Amino acid sequence: MRRIIDLNENWEFVKEGKSERVDLPHCWNAVDGQDGGNDYYRGVCLYGKELPGVERGADERVYLEFEGANAIAEVSVNGTKLCRHEGGYSAFRVDITEALGEENRIEVLVDNGPSDSVYPQKADFTFYGGIYRDVRLIIVPETHFDLDYFGAPGIRITPKVNGADAEVTVLAYVKGDAEGVRVTVDGLTSIEAARISESEGNVQVWEAKLLLTNVHLWNGRKDPYLYHADAELTVDGVAADRVGADFGCRTFSFDPERGFFLNGEPYPLRGVSRHQDFAGVGNAVTRQMQDLDMELILETGATSVRLAHYQHSRYFYDLCDRKGLIVWAEIPYISVHMPGGRANTVSQMRELIAQNYNHPSIVLWALSNEIGVGGVTEDLLENHRILNDLAHSMDSTRLTAMANAYMLPMDSPLNDIPDIFAYNLYFGWYEGELQDNDAFFEKFHKAYPDRCIGLTEYGADAFHGLQSPAPEQGDYSEQFQALYHEYMLRMFHRMPYLWGTYVWNMFDFGADGRDEAGDYGKNHKGLVSMDRRVKKDAFYAYKAWWSDEPFVHLCGSRYADRTEEETEIKVYSNQRKVALYVDGACAGEQEGDYVFVFKVRISGDHEILAKSGGLEDSMKIRRVSERNPKYFLKASAIHNWFAEPGMEIVPGHFSINDTLEAVARLPEGRALVDEMVNIARAARGDVAKSVKRTPEMEAMLFRNTFIKFFKMAGGAITPEMVVEINRKLTKMKKPE
Repeated sequence: MRRIIDLNENWEFVKEGKSERVDLPHCWNAVDGQDGGNDYYRGVCLYGKELPGVERGADERVYLEFEGANAIAEVSVNGTKLCRHEGGYSAFRVDITEALGEENRIEVLVDNGPSDSVYPQKADFTFYGGIYRDVRLIIVPETHFDLDYFGAPGIRITPKVNGADAEVTVLAYVKGDAEGVRVTVDGLTSIEAARISESEGNVQVWEAKLLLTNVHLWNGRKDPYLYHADAELTVDGVAADRVGADFGCRTFSFDPERGFFLNGEPYPLRGVSRHQDFAGVGNAVTRQMQDLDMELILETGATSVRLAHYQHSRYFYDLCDRKGLIVWAEIPYISVHMPGGRANTVSQMRELIAQNYNHPSIVLWALSNEIGVGGVTEDLLENHRILNDLAHSMDSTRLTAMANAYMLPMDSPLNDIPDIFAYNLYFGWYEGELQDNDAFFEKFHKAYPDRCIGLTEYGADAFHGLQSPAPEQGDYSEQFQALYHEYMLRMFHRMPYLWGTYVWNMFDFGADGRDEAGDYGKNHKGLVSMDRRVKKDAFYAYKAWWSDEPFVHLCGSRYADRTEEETEIKVYSNQRKVALYVDGACAGEQEGDYVFVFKVRISGDHEILAKSGGLEDSMKIRRVSERNPKYFLKASAIHNWFAEPGMEIVPGHFSINDTLEAVARLPEGRALVDEMVNIARAARGDVAKSVKRTPEMEAMLFRNTFIKFFKMAGGAITPEMVVEINRKLTKMKKPE
């Protein structure tokens, strides 16, 4: 029988000539990949490990398995290079049998540096380097369940529900010459498999078909029931190798008017998106950290998760199976199409499907994300057609999908390739107004009533230290983020035809190219902080709309110092009635849904309490004479710009009160506007800088005044720059 040995402990790690001892999982960008400046180390590092002689029989093979090493890994044993794997998010194995001796040294060169052929290369997240998932030895007999096919588990389970029963087809892939293969489900139903193909490349395929009567369906969060299948092969009458996998029996479908159906019933996909990294550890997340992520996702009441923008860990897909979350799975074909990267997209798609085929939680294989932002070429289209055909050939039971940036035209030929698709919209944050989200989907649904459309990204940045009594688009305050998500949640109720919606993002994540909000190196669109310690107020908005767990939550607990005489106290709850108490006295009671807003006069220190039945939440606030400077962006430090020298208004000339559109009509005005927009985009990382601006995008952006644009720039436009821009504008005469 196979033996599995953990190899995570005591590796030598060498970076730029400096050596240290580390345990795996390990990430070398855990600090510099999260501190801003887009200057984190991208290059080659060495991992080395001494391995004593491996005890094995003469007829046994020894494999090394890596669950994840970003992005290119070259594996050598005793000086012999055995493997080069390109793709940092999928598992891979290498047969090291012939290279082994009595004493052994394993060396792995890992490279997260720039490449023109391995994805991802340009995206709004940090490409952390390291062997950041588990490494193990697998020792198997000469005849064994295949370990060489793209990291697959060796068995492939396909349930087909038919009425009250399910026919389960199990394909077992055997390396060598097995005498027989027996498949057992839940330790009860057992059947001998039949060999359906002769040896091809020394791999045989065995098939077993089992009937599960009165099948227990995998039914999402309501009842994520799993069966377990084991396959055992025999050689010379003796059991030689065994593998197993969980599986679930379910049906699903998409309807252009009514959304997603699970097992024939409407099942709204209330989704969040997840990046796998964590503050202080990068991608080297532990199982305990992944458990915490799942716990927080489930607390919102979510029914689905988009695992972006790459293959996630085997453990997290298992969690989704066990907890009942519907999964969108994707490869890191993202942002910029590389003509030399086609083979890598194909290999990463093969690995994603081969390694994760058995997971009932997965319903969609996504081909790419926002790949059209730099323009759509025929080579890009052909790459997608190849991926789409590949996914269908490897898996006829699931659909293909794609997430497109909002600037991609609705009639783009890209939208004709996958089975279903969705858009990433940020109206009301980067450009436009919140109402533009409604207009977009209404226009699409009217033009294409027979097509399924979803929303795969939407969100607003909020650094939880920033607070405002008068939140505005672009201020990065916790209050504006909450208002933004309230609007979107209400919009979803008006659009039942959306097959799924996915918050961007569940957690703040590392994006070292971003220098925003005074907390550099992160994307702050998460409902929860990157260290998972702070649930922002918007988190509780989702809990109010989606969760059945009774609760009340007082918003604004981090907004303790308040200057206003009458302040707003907001409560999120999934209860119908909420009462508010100020210093022990009832200040009011309201009936309603989800959001309860009270006006309270304050004069000193106050204890605020929200109650609904036996549920309660409390916080302390106080009236102060001056606004706490920690609550707003440094770029907003000039409260009254027009009181500053250089901020005078000149009659008949432009100023920061005017729109970008009006100023851009002048040649010198256009140059100033372009310079300013480029500065703001640079603060948001490489992807924003490379986005191809469409006329629609530009028109939406240019409708803003300079003042509003400055507030949306996240601190990229400093107060000193504001003064200088206004000086330049006042020298430009308005046309008659």
